[in-house]
This record gives sequence, structure tokens and C-alpha cells, in this order.
Amino acid sequence: MLRLLLDKLNKRLNPLRPLNGSLIDAVGSSNENNRDVWVKKQLTNLPADSSLLDAGAGEQPYKKYCSHLHYVSQDFAQYNPQELKQGLQMKEWDYGTLDIVSDVAAIPRPDASFDVVLCTEVIEHIVNPIDAIKEFSRLLKPGGQLILTAPFCSMTHFAPYHFYSGYNRFFYETVLNREGFDIVEMSENGNYFEYVAQELKRVNAIGTKYADHAPSADVIEAQQVLLDYLAQCSTKDEGSKELLFFGMHVRAIKKDPSRL
Repeated sequence: MLRLLLDKLNKRLNPLRPLNGSLIDAVGSSNENNRDVWVKKQLTNLPADSSLLDAGAGEQPYKKYCSHLHYVSQDFAQYNPQELKQGLQMKEWDYGTLDIVSDVAAIPRPDASFDVVLCTEVIEHIVNPIDAIKEFSRLLKPGGQLILTAPFCSMTHFAPYHFYSGYNRFFYETVLNREGFDIVEMSENGNYFEYVAQELKRVNAIGTKYADHAPSADVIEAQQVLLDYLAQCSTKDEGSKELLFFGMHVRAIKKDPSRL
């Protein structure tokens, strides 16, 4: 019976075509790569000798793109993946050598110290993220850039320092404007179909861990059919990101008060 249902499902969702293995592999798997490509582009386009603060730098993954800049790293340096065995945790974590260890909303540098503030996948881990954005505004020179990424929707990770699952575009439009920024670029990473595919690919591991129920071969085959369908929808997508996507990429400029 299940085999018959699988055949019917495949024929209905994918009429007259075999499953496309390359599309199945790709769909739902681009979140991190998309973000890294976007951040790299922003950093490599910055003028040489600009001063950049990497706020919440963590393991400083983007330092390698900042050799032409005066790079300063900051983090509160308290995350330990062994502290709490809940949610998604890193197996290991190494901050390396940080330039500043402090609260991200109280960074010990004078006003207008930096040309650029980089903050990637951090504000969901801050109890009061608006306070951090206020601090970025204080630290940036007029005309300075804020390069910011954060999830739209995320599972619990880096616990116990995970306070929000994500942020909509309306958060950025409201808060950044109020705190003295003009948004010059804001783009969604992924779309509804990509996000659903990402979570579908996690089901087997999560079902095994939390329900002690490994998927059968038929379940895995059904997933392949659904992933193929999601991949087709993603290639034809015309606006599903207004509902759901991986995360937002934002570049904003600090307004010059003298010109207001």
C-alpha cells in the first residue's frame, strides 16, 4: 500500500520526469553559503584602510576578508558548547584572540571610532538587540556602514544564549531608521521552499534523536519526492520570501546629523 502511495505521489508531483538528484542535493542547502558570499562581497568592496569592528565576532570567520582593513574583533566570550546540552550546539568553539571582550551594547571605544561595523548572526543572541544597534550607531562615524545579518527563523542554537528565533524586514525598517540609519541594501536569503527543504532534510536526524524513530526506506524515498518538488517550486518562485526565508542581509549607512 505504501509503495502504491509513493508511486502516486511521485507521478502527481513530478509528472513525466525522473527525480533530479542534483536539485535535491542543492535545495535547502544554501543558507550558510549564500550568507558567506554576500558578506565577503561587502567586505572586499570596502575602501582600504577603513576601520572595521566585528561585533560578536565569535571565531572570527570573516577576518580573512579584512586584510586591507583595520580589523577589530569584539565578543562577550562566554559561549561554551559544553555548558548546556540543549538545542543545536557546536562540537567545539574557539574564540581565538579577541581585541575586545565586553558586552556588545557597551563596547569600550569612543564615539565615531569606526568606519564599518560588521555583525553577523549575532542579534538573536542578545537579550536587548536594540541596545546593540544603538551602540553600533554611537560607534560609527557619520556615513559609516553597518553590515548586518540575522535569521528570519531559527531553531534553538548556542543555548543558553538564544533569545529570539529571528527578525522580519519590518524590524530593520523600523529600528534602523529610528536609530539614525538609512538602509541601502536589504535582501532575503532563500525563500519559503528553500526553508521547508532545509527542515525536511533535518527530519531524519531529529526523529532519530528525539523520537528514537529512524526513517524507513519508504520514508526516505518520500522525502526525495517532496524535495524534488520543493526544488522545482524554488526555481519558479515569485515572491514566497514574503512568508518565510532563511535570514536577512542588510547594509545601512549612518546618517550625518549635520545634514539632517
